Amino acid sequence: MRRILVTNDDGYRSEGLIVLADALRPLGEVTVVAPTTEKSAIGHALTLRQPLRMERIDDGVVAVDGTPTDCVNIAVTHVLEGLPDLVVSGINKGWNLGDDVTYSGTVAGALEGALLGVAAISVSLQATEGAYDFSFAANAAALMADAVLRRPLPSWTFLNMNAPTGRPKGLRVTVQARRNHVTSILERHDPKGRPYYWVDEGQNEWEPHDRSDYQAVRDGYISVTPLQPDLTAHRALAAVEALCLESEAGVR
Repeated sequence: MRRILVTNDDGYRSEGLIVLADALRPLGEVTVVAPTTEKSAIGHALTLRQPLRMERIDDGVVAVDGTPTDCVNIAVTHVLEGLPDLVVSGINKGWNLGDDVTYSGTVAGALEGALLGVAAISVSLQATEGAYDFSFAANAAALMADAVLRRPLPSWTFLNMNAPTGRPKGLRVTVQARRNHVTSILERHDPKGRPYYWVDEGQNEWEPHDRSDYQAVRDGYISVTPLQPDLTAHRALAAVEALCLESEAGVR
């Protein structure tokens, strides 16, 4: 039977994770290994300077007091004791579009799977002020998971899915959107007058692009973006080679 690992960055109690795990169970044996508490925007961090504790919550559900990346590694080494066939991370409350993937713990869970050579998918849903309906995103994730298990992606590749609220119009293969991002840092003062700071959402101006993940969700589609761990700027190699030729004499 196929083994499917489910994780997230919202914690093992998150409704999005529970709905996702249920949707994936017809495809194989589902094991949940997720953070004990919320770890949003923690990116691809590993915990190196403190011990990790693992708690078995229920059959097939384990909580780890670490990051999503920690959870995937603990799952492989001490829960499953081997690689799963698929890692699915989510469902996150709020999109992970464009360069937000670099901050996202949800995306990092899938990224770690890809680095381990495992098929992987991250799933996020549009933020809302009311109750969340994860059903459509979970169903789409299960369909994509089944497809990926039957027809594997190229090595070191994983999928980042983002869903709008409500019934989607379909799936759209996308690229990462680009934006002009201005981070807002709010300064406050404690009762003793000492300053402290909050990182706020800031301002975003998305660049128009017909095939971007942002445009897809705005149009009512679920975006499916293939990502890879390789951050090499291949188009810049020639320019950097020219710079190195200019600088090489001074290095010797």
